[in-house]
Amino acid sequence: MGSTPQARRGNTRARIQDVALSLFAEQGYEKTSLREIAEHLQVTKAALYYHFKTKEDLVISIFDDRRKPFDELIEWGGKQPRTLETKQELLRRYSALLADAGPLFRFIQENQATMRELSIGESFKVRLFSLFDLIKEPDAPLGDQVRCISALFTIHAGTFALKDIEGDLEDKQKAVLEVALELVTSAHHA
Repeated sequence: MGSTPQARRGNTRARIQDVALSLFAEQGYEKTSLREIAEHLQVTKAALYYHFKTKEDLVISIFDDRRKPFDELIEWGGKQPRTLETKQELLRRYSALLADAGPLFRFIQENQATMRELSIGESFKVRLFSLFDLIKEPDAPLGDQVRCISALFTIHAGTFALKDIEGDLEDKQKAVLEVALELVTSAHHA
């Protein structure tokens, strides 16, 4: 979802976001203070406040700065023919985005109550429903619509469910994508 942590390291704002995102994912949004984020960065709280006045400002900035690849995926999908190949490519691209955005999606998974309370929750939901609309056919049988939506959830949930299973990360991501592709292919041929 954008820059790698290495590329972002020199940017103070980005470093703050990366550390905060990691702490929010590990400990939870509510249990992480701005003071703790500042301590992990080895900066004063005042230096942190220079960039972000509140935790909410900080978490909203994290989403705002990282949503562009998702918006681009949705825009790309909207311009493509509604074919099986397009849907498969959409799943491949979504899988790659999630692989690049692991900490962000761990945050979402671990802080669902916070997501509902903050404006970013609705924004994320709108994007997710846009992806649903791109991958399923509204006039398809209900079971096929569920298969297509489940393909997206497979990628989303599989990314987290497999983190505690032993094995190579890339192999696990390939397995999740394979199952998602099978679901959407099954729905298309049904």
